[in-house]
Amino acid sequence: MSKIGKAIRLERILDRKTHRTVIIPMDHGISVGPIAGLIDMPATVDKVAEGGANAVLGHMGLPLHGHRGYGRDVGLIIHLSASSALGPDPNHKVLVTDVEDAIRVGADAVSIHVNVGADDEAEMLHDLGRVARSCDQWGMPLVAMMYPRGPKVNSEHNVEHVKLAARIGSELGADIVKTNYTGSADTFREVVRGCSVPVVIAGGPRMDTERDLLQMVYDAVQVGGAGVAFGRNVFQAENPTLLVRKLCKVVHEGYTPDEAEKVTL
Repeated sequence: MSKIGKAIRLERILDRKTHRTVIIPMDHGISVGPIAGLIDMPATVDKVAEGGANAVLGHMGLPLHGHRGYGRDVGLIIHLSASSALGPDPNHKVLVTDVEDAIRVGADAVSIHVNVGADDEAEMLHDLGRVARSCDQWGMPLVAMMYPRGPKVNSEHNVEHVKLAARIGSELGADIVKTNYTGSADTFREVVRGCSVPVVIAGGPRMDTERDLLQMVYDAVQVGGAGVAFGRNVFQAENPTLLVRKLCKVVHEGYTPDEAEKVTL
């Protein structure tokens, strides 16, 4: 029965036809505080939902303060792990919410953050394995944010590091892996091929131009990427609704960057 429950919930995160997704993470409040774009959370959720986002992602404060904004329906992913920029080691993520808590607020999936290569990697991997087993028991989809970060990581976008991080997520039971784009379609193809579950790309810091963002998404999707999980690049955009609509056109309808740039509301 748990497999049925997980499949039903995944349909609210992954598009039924494309099996891809546009997720907007809004979990930044714990790590860096009330930054621009996340002051009025319901309003921001409403904007990205209007653009066609498949899901929003955040901590328990998101649904508790009305993640459905002004009535628009959108998938809900509850983030289970956290750290703050003021902590002694921001790379050390700890569990702050249980899967059962996410179920009680109506989540469609949960997510967990693991920094592969960090000093506390072992603890984070232990948490990922434990959460994955709990998700299997409850029929809850799991998104694993798998980032190579630590003393041995010369670049967080190095294909060898990213391949390892993504593979660890799938090996330990994630249903979707979120990780860094490796800078080119050819190298990102290796990441997708080496991971047995859908891989979505992170946005990271805000990019210089919208065109750069759309090109990255297009290249990733062309080699098998399952979509995006973009936070600041979206909710701090001049028009989040329009940008999400453009991203959806690329992810779900195969628009080229040139075609997507011409999309209007």
